[in-house]
Amino acid sequence: MERTVAMDKQAYREAMARLGAAVNVITTDGPGGRAGFTASAVCSVTDSPPTLLVCANRSNDSYPAMKQNAVLCVNTLASAHEELSPVFAGMTDHTMEARFDGATWHTMVTGAPVLDGALVAFDCRIEQIVEVGTHDVFICAVEAAEIGTMNEGLIYYARGYHRVIFER
Repeated sequence: MERTVAMDKQAYREAMARLGAAVNVITTDGPGGRAGFTASAVCSVTDSPPTLLVCANRSNDSYPAMKQNAVLCVNTLASAHEELSPVFAGMTDHTMEARFDGATWHTMVTGAPVLDGALVAFDCRIEQIVEVGTHDVFICAVEAAEIGTMNEGLIYYARGYHRVIFER
């Protein structure tokens, strides 16, 4: 049944639960330390020059490192990496450093951690930060990308994880 509701915080959250999105682990490393968080608020801005955006809550425990390091990597999770999502979302008792223990990592250009086996990883420099409400929007120049194997994808939809099967 369709319904129209006034837009308050809860109604907005309910509406956004119907907007499926890829599950990403955003990582950084540098003078501010190694850190990472889970995000679905990632999207392309333009392909010329290659630019994407990442939204981060300023109260996120990874936020200070991300801002100070001015680099990040968007690691798009395959369904096999589902267990990393709650860990990097801070929903477990893992310390920041222990979050990285559940997988193997390497680096590309910026030094931000790149997840081995990610569907795709975008290695980025943060070029601009725009404040919007409780979040900052990081506008990022993509310095390099690592395109993984077409495995089962992972999306977050209706407050749950769902596998996306690739069929030819």
